[in-house]
Amino acid sequence: MKSKVKNQIRLRRTKIRVGVIFGGRSAEHEVSLVSATSIINALDKNKYEIIQIGITKDNVWYSGDNVLERIKNKGYFNSDDSCYISPTSHTNAGLCVDGPKRPLTRFDVDVVFPVLHGMFGEDGTIQGLLELSGIPYVGAGVLGSAVGMDKVITKQLCENAGIPVAPYIWFLESEYKKNPKTIINLIEKKIKYPCFVKPANSGSSVGISKSKNRKSLVDAIKLALKHDRKILIEKSIENAMEIEISVLGNDEPTASVPGEIISSNEFYDYDAKYVDGKSQSIIPAKLPKEIANKIKEYALLGFRSIDCAGMARADFLVTKNNYKIYFNEINTIPGFTSISMYPKLWEASGLSYSKLLDKLIQLGLDRAKRNVKKDVHFTPMKEWHRK
Repeated sequence: MKSKVKNQIRLRRTKIRVGVIFGGRSAEHEVSLVSATSIINALDKNKYEIIQIGITKDNVWYSGDNVLERIKNKGYFNSDDSCYISPTSHTNAGLCVDGPKRPLTRFDVDVVFPVLHGMFGEDGTIQGLLELSGIPYVGAGVLGSAVGMDKVITKQLCENAGIPVAPYIWFLESEYKKNPKTIINLIEKKIKYPCFVKPANSGSSVGISKSKNRKSLVDAIKLALKHDRKILIEKSIENAMEIEISVLGNDEPTASVPGEIISSNEFYDYDAKYVDGKSQSIIPAKLPKEIANKIKEYALLGFRSIDCAGMARADFLVTKNNYKIYFNEINTIPGFTSISMYPKLWEASGLSYSKLLDKLIQLGLDRAKRNVKKDVHFTPMKEWHRK
């Protein structure tokens, strides 16, 4: 009887109910809030009913009116605002709200749009919860998200696919603590200065430093280890353009025009990306046609190599003197702020911000339908497990 009533409610509802999840327990919490603001403002209110789902830095989940603004401004929440997503994929699964004035209530969310940059959002964790719950969602699945978050694994897969990358090495915190001199000597011998020191699992350039000598290298490693146990060291490609390109699609993705970032700082760090407002972009990038096409080819190949879906922004370095291309990294939940390259590149390619969001939501729904058709059950010839 309950399922019959539920189906009738679904038939009466004409708008797609989109749960936009933002915030999160990540160094990119603030970036997520700004991205979510842009997405919520741009979603067509005639097509979508928007459910705000905010996660604080302490990993407390809230849903209700003006959650985004309240988290931004550290506003007041009470227990009636608390919520969670049930991992149970039965008829009652969905967004659950509970509190003294609102006893446990479950209601359908047609699709979730995760706007959680960095750890616990872009790394496969929230995607795993949504897979268990059976709720469709925008973007890459568990594998693509986890691989895309790890810069080392991404580079290894891209190398294996024939995509050029800058020389690099990586190590674990435990290895560095055992013998730091050996690792420092290896970096100086194999990578040399200048080099970049990066947490393997981080975004928005958090914890990244450029080192030009041994002292700055040691300091950079200490900083990176605050954010991750796995550290990536890359050779700096000097006198290079920073090129970004957006990818959209599931099994048959397409790529936007490439764009160039001109950083306000020595490299495109957190302040240059979001704070000082002085960085510039050139869209489309001033590249020879064959180089632009090659970058598109590498971006699509990298997207497929990590089993990505929905969206990604691929970043490259291209030398100015001879246009040599190096893959840098891929972002499976790229920024959606007013200055973010992912939507700007698609707009320059003929796809408006609101239409881009429509496409991403549809890609998420299509991917869920395709997965539902797969048989996850197997019946053995003999019921040996009952013995």
